[in-house]
Amino acid sequence: GQAQGATRHGNDGSPVIEGEKLIALVGGTNRAGVVCFNKKTGHVLWKSQEEIAAYSPPVVSEINGTRQIVAFMASALLGLDLTDGHLLWRLPLKTSLARHITTPVVIGDSVYVASHEFALVRARISKANEGYSVVQEWTLKDAAFNFASPVAVGEYLYGVGPSKNLVCIDTVAGKLAWSKEGYFTSAAGKAWASMIVMGKNILTLTDGGQLLLIAADPKDFQEHSRAQVCGFNWCYPAYAKGQLFLRDNRELMCLKLLP
Repeated sequence: GQAQGATRHGNDGSPVIEGEKLIALVGGTNRAGVVCFNKKTGHVLWKSQEEIAAYSPPVVSEINGTRQIVAFMASALLGLDLTDGHLLWRLPLKTSLARHITTPVVIGDSVYVASHEFALVRARISKANEGYSVVQEWTLKDAAFNFASPVAVGEYLYGVGPSKNLVCIDTVAGKLAWSKEGYFTSAAGKAWASMIVMGKNILTLTDGGQLLLIAADPKDFQEHSRAQVCGFNWCYPAYAKGQLFLRDNRELMCLKLLP
């Protein structure tokens, strides 16, 4: 099918700030797929690529010694130079409606993205004298992350699997480490959870408003604590200085997290 991405439901991907730069996935086919602005003045520093935006935000990360922009667009996963936006590498990834939502996760020399159609993909980036190359190393259906982005702790990914399950993925082996069911009751037929890494633990807010503290342990699922804190939500909370700011479909609230 034809890629639609953000042209269908609107642009949901947040921009990212790197120093004095603000990078946004504008999605213009007039070589304005990715645009870099001066964050203080709004002046356009550079434009790059004829790529349609999906729903995923860009990230900035160091890969093979080069700090770069990683963007999950409607038709491809890209790596761009921070200075002028020139293309470093590109991996074509297409789905029927370009519903690419998950935030790219960088672990070492690899980038992980997912969709409900092609599941979880590991894209490994290599550097040679002539530049960069990218190879799709594996695809994992057990981790068909749909629209809740996973998080990384070490070489393991934690996220929401396709069967309304919390999962841990061994990225080295490309296989499921564990799966845990029973935390999602969404009537919409889709499971959501936001995750914040806190050292050896992961703070997880489910779509039903349960706040979980689970261990970032690839050996087995471990729940340390659980509390019902809000109603139905598909929203990422924000954590700062012991306080968690979140909202559901009724109100905005601030919770004080006690050790």
